[in-house]
Amino acid sequence: MTPLPGRPVRGSTTGRPIMALLDLLGRRWTLRILWELRDGAKPTFRALQQQCDGISSSVLATRLRELGEADLVGHAGDGYTLTEQGKSLFGTLVQLDAWAAQWRPKAG
Repeated sequence: MTPLPGRPVRGSTTGRPIMALLDLLGRRWTLRILWELRDGAKPTFRALQQQCDGISSSVLATRLRELGEADLVGHAGDGYTLTEQGKSLFGTLVQLDAWAAQWRPKAG
């Protein structure tokens, strides 16, 4: 089942939106798919599969279905693209990436 706000997800029986999002983003290949769609290109299923080195067709189909149900990825007649919500999320992920690049855990 696709993790969505209001549905129980891993780590949250209440389905808090942040927990649903983290569950979805933590699934294999999800972030890579979002990354490959970042520039507005509309790759076909096969082209996206090639861009995501090594992803199986069944996993890609599942992730695209989940991302579609979450309204983060859409499919037009000519390929896949980020929705407006997907673009907004990607902008937030870029900020998180910038933070992570500066992250310096204490030496243990």
